[in-house]
Amino acid sequence: MAKLGDICKIQSGGTPSRAESTYWNNGGIPWVKISDIKDKYLNNTEEHITEAGLKNSSAKIFPAGTILYTIFATLGETCILNIDASTNQAIAGIQIESNLVFKDYLYYYLLSQKNAVSQMGRGVAQNNINMKMLKEFEIPLPPMEEQRRISALLDKVSDLIAKRRAQLDKLDLLVKSRFVEMFGDPVINPYGWDTSDLINLGECKNGMNFHTDDSGVVIHCLGVGDFKDLSLIEDTSKLPTISLNEMPSDDYLLANGDIVFVRSNGNKALVGRSVAVYPNDIPTTFSGFCIRFRIQNPAILPSYLLRVLKTDSMRKKMAGRGANIQNLNQKILAELRIPIPGLALQEEYELFIKKIDKSKLTVQRSLDKLETLKKALMQQYFG
Repeated sequence: MAKLGDICKIQSGGTPSRAESTYWNNGGIPWVKISDIKDKYLNNTEEHITEAGLKNSSAKIFPAGTILYTIFATLGETCILNIDASTNQAIAGIQIESNLVFKDYLYYYLLSQKNAVSQMGRGVAQNNINMKMLKEFEIPLPPMEEQRRISALLDKVSDLIAKRRAQLDKLDLLVKSRFVEMFGDPVINPYGWDTSDLINLGECKNGMNFHTDDSGVVIHCLGVGDFKDLSLIEDTSKLPTISLNEMPSDDYLLANGDIVFVRSNGNKALVGRSVAVYPNDIPTTFSGFCIRFRIQNPAILPSYLLRVLKTDSMRKKMAGRGANIQNLNQKILAELRIPIPGLALQEEYELFIKKIDKSKLTVQRSLDKLETLKKALMQQYFG
């Protein structure tokens, strides 16, 4: 075992000036934000800072090969720089100064500790860990040959996971492309379909507000955290449960084909996200941060309407109001103009979607197994 601070040089990023727009451009020094840390290797960034901007800040340039590690708000995200880059104080740069540890092995060790670090860093206002805590991390150090073997095995599993995710992305792109080919952009409506306000196609209902001390009835509940990147939820028995004083009225129980929207959230990117739900016989309600839309017009199918509502152009139409927390409301939804092509064309698209969903299910099952395997291997090697 060795302490991270004994085998590595560890420095935090710095605080740049956002007041001077001239400090930021597309051709300067790559500037890493937490949102850039997604994969094992970081090859590019969304933002770039100029040399003048860097000089007028406390930031520094980390060389390629540095391991970046998030220490504020979102904890434990990690990557290896493939480029020289600078970053802010929410991210630490870790540079190995010992021949006792293999860089890829250290990357996977740090990645394996994400949940433990999140528990450790719970602060009053924001999750954080300080540099002293980071330097005290104890790293198990088997022989270098064993470190390389562990890293190579985890690389293989990670590569397979990346390929499965890429397959899912391609299938999602195919769904979007087919929609545009058959129906065009729903806001532009290039094929001149008849249109209707969404309110004339069904009715909206805000979700339930409940209290932690309610008891008596346990029921599954769809919340904002359950949307993820899903388009369809068929097994609501996997959703979390809540306790209520009494069974909700039918208006608050989801029915097959209901479309549920994220109504309010601190993350603006989530507001307006939608999912179709098919609870069948499982009583399921939805949280107060959501809006449910129930189709009452036979001229439109849930599968088609869901794809209309998921298009980028329609998401922009439903962009809500609010300074810190963006909100979507029933009035915004009611006024959305929805193109209504013939039922035969909608049914054709629905059949196409079902075929794609079968392919996605196969890939997703493989992905789930690989992610379970990766977690098991990391638990085995790192505890």
